[in-house]
Amino acid sequence: MGKVKIKRQSTWIDMTPMSDVMVLLLTFFMLTSTFVKNEAVKVVTPGSVSEIKVPENDVLTILIDNKGKVFLGWDKPGDMETALSTMADQFGVSLNGTQMKNVRSATNIGVSMDDMGTFLNQETSQMNAFQQNKGVPTDSINGGMSEFQLWVQTVTDANPDMKLAIKADEKTPYRVIKKVMSELQDMSQNRYYLITSYKKLEE
Repeated sequence: MGKVKIKRQSTWIDMTPMSDVMVLLLTFFMLTSTFVKNEAVKVVTPGSVSEIKVPENDVLTILIDNKGKVFLGWDKPGDMETALSTMADQFGVSLNGTQMKNVRSATNIGVSMDDMGTFLNQETSQMNAFQQNKGVPTDSINGGMSEFQLWVQTVTDANPDMKLAIKADEKTPYRVIKKVMSELQDMSQNRYYLITSYKKLEE
């Protein structure tokens, strides 16, 4: 007796709903994600149990590496360009249009005004390497304010809503952090955030 052959039928699955869900998830993650900037130096922040969050807008970040070098970073490139223009006028540093445009590509500024022109002539990929071992000078100029203080004053004068945040490495010498805080205190800048890594309390 011959075998009865069962006709095979192809299975068809409608993938449209799955595609819609994937697009919605992708859109959600793109809109809610915050991208981490490629900072001039790598900083490992100390642990803290504080849950206070640093604002995302109008923040001047004072980055201090484990060697005690100070770098400044803005959340808005336009603020950085405005501050640089003012500082260049104060120090008599001549910067061309290309150099002023290049500052928007810098994630941080960590050089003296004397090196600013050379720094802004670097390729974007080489900027961090150039300034890695320099830092913004914190020594006073002729008994007056330091370059660091002038930067802070220029930024806060241009934007009164600007908040300050100190992000120091856990191995940064205490004397360096104390000096930065003292210079801020001399300018009556007594309110600032300390950026740390969140660490839960052990029960």
